[in-house]
Amino acid sequence: MARIALALAFAAMLAAGLPAPGLYLAVGLGISAIGTGLVAFGRRTAPGGLRIAAAAAITVGCLGLLLGAARIAVALAAIDRIGHLIG
Repeated sequence: MARIALALAFAAMLAAGLPAPGLYLAVGLGISAIGTGLVAFGRRTAPGGLRIAAAAAITVGCLGLLLGAARIAVALAAIDRIGHLIG
């Protein structure tokens, strides 16, 4: 489960740099990486290495989510600015 969470987290970071649909994909993958990482981290019987990997997935997933959200905020601000220039 921790490996899946890490894959989702790094996919979110990759998607944050992609063109137009990438920002929404980064937000979705970041949320899923955080959720999967929390599930993997919550398993008390898992070895320590897997729990650390799950915690890393939560952290990287948060970064991917924040980057995607920042790109959405910039896009919305640009749309607002264009709206003020036109009207």
